[in-house]
Amino acid sequence: VQLQASGGGLVQAGGSLRLSCAASGSIFSIPFMGWYRQAPGKERELVASVPSVGSTNYGDSVKGRFTASRDNAKNTLYLEMNSLKPEDTAVYYCNANVREISTRSRVNIYWGQGTQVTVSS
Repeated sequence: VQLQASGGGLVQAGGSLRLSCAASGSIFSIPFMGWYRQAPGKERELVASVPSVGSTNYGDSVKGRFTASRDNAKNTLYLEMNSLKPEDTAVYYCNANVREISTRSRVNIYWGQGTQVTVSS
């Protein structure tokens, strides 16, 4: 299973960006997909966790500004980021808890390669 993230870049404060993360491989189902971020010198933190069914959970610092969604048919996760602030600058990682076709009873965790988001003041 591979996760391919895209959409990062440089934006001014107050601007918007949209990230995508596509999962591919021998996938039976993906109970959860999520976005995490890590700024220099800080620990990785949750941005949004999106279940295949149900409500999305957001980190406190992005509530009301970021919207995560997923297309289950395409195994793709999105993150719409609005009203960006310099403190949102970080490497953003996508994450997926995957049930693979060969091992449906077990959930394996995969990470994407990360995409840089830089917000200038």
